[in-house]
Order: sequence, then structure tokens, then C-alpha cells
Amino acid sequence: MLRLDDVSCRFGDVRGLAGVTLDVPAGQIVALVGMNGAGKTTLMRLVLGMLRPEEGTVRLFGQPLATLPVTQWRHVGAFVEVPLAYPELTVRENLRIAGLLRGTERARVEEALDQWRLGPVADRRYRRLSLGNKQRVGLAAALQHDPRLVVLDEPTNALDPASVIMLREYLVRRARDGAAVLVSSHHLDEVARIADRIVVVNSGRLIGELDPAAPDLERLFFAQVLADDAQREEQA
Repeated sequence: MLRLDDVSCRFGDVRGLAGVTLDVPAGQIVALVGMNGAGKTTLMRLVLGMLRPEEGTVRLFGQPLATLPVTQWRHVGAFVEVPLAYPELTVRENLRIAGLLRGTERARVEEALDQWRLGPVADRRYRRLSLGNKQRVGLAAALQHDPRLVVLDEPTNALDPASVIMLREYLVRRARDGAAVLVSSHHLDEVARIADRIVVVNSGRLIGELDPAAPDLERLFFAQVLADDAQREEQA
């Protein structure tokens, strides 16, 4: 579903990613974890064509991103950094626009409103929503068409516990139905509940993986990051 082969990019003199190779197959949930500025969001922006790699290749559905037919993007559901919505439109109108872009039926809007418990605010303008409701609208817009590839950057930000559970259950169902899921998070305990693999990102590189079933994941995570930092200092 998704593969990065030796992908690198820079922002001027600052390295964004260096030699990243990652595979996210169908039916699997892969979680990216790392400190702030580690490169998680940059990786996701590259996957979605929002940035272009200086080196390496990104493939979606087996095809290089540069030659991917436009029609294939309707099979992708993405949420990166902030919800994509029009502030002056209502929740229902925003979901309808997202559905039109992906060729979904109008009925899916009402299903999404119900699934994400947005009915009470369906006719409220997006700009008047609470942060939690804005986050749920963004997730509903990104996922209402049941995409084959799901890419979510810190999706639980501002969500209440009930919404976190709804998201968790949805992602598990999509993976079970054959979708590939790539999700980033600062919450190790949360991603460990659903991830098949946890990949550690540090300083723009993938430095290892964590077993979601391992005890004391936070300690193991920090140990990997500190060891990598120490190795880079020795090599500098």
C-alpha cells in the first residue's frame, strides 16, 4: 500500500529526513513515535505529496508518487497537523465537500455525523466549534469514505476519551478490512493498543522498532533515542 525507499529531504541547511525506508502493507497499523521535531510530520507530508523528496522514491498502491493517477487519491484518507475545513461552512457542508472530492454518496455524510457523534453540531459553522469538535470533523472528513490508505498525524490531539476510543475502534476495523494505516503519536500507551509495529523516529531517521506488547514502552523508547543521540555526538 505504502512504501518509502531511501527517502531524504532537506529544508535549506536543515535535514528533514535522511535515508528513510519504510513499508506499510495492507491490513497493518504502523505507528511513528519520536520527540518533537524528529521528522514524523515531514515523513507524512512526503507520503501525501505535500513535499517532494530530494532522493529516494515514495510509492502508493505500488506506483511511484510522481506518476500516481489522480483518481487513486480518492482511496487515501489523511489528517496532517490541522483539520482541513472551511471555517464559514457548517459541519455538514464541510463533510459533503470532502465526500464530493472522493466521489462518495451523500448518505455517507449522515453516517459520518452519527459515527463521530457530530449530530448536535451538524448545522453549526466550523469556526464556532470547540477544539475537540473541530478535531472530530477533521477525522470524519478524512475517513468517511473508508480509505484503503489512512495517514494520520497526532489524531488524538484535543479528543476526549470517548472520541479516542471511537478512533481506535475505527482504525482497527479498517486494518481488519485490509486498509494500511500509518499514524503518528506522542502517546505510546495509546498506539500500543492498536499498532502492529511501532517505529521510532529520531533526527530525521528511523532508528529502530518497539514491540507494542513490551512492558515499560516509554523507558524503551527513551533508551533508543538517547543511545542514538549519543552515537551521533560521537560521530560528529
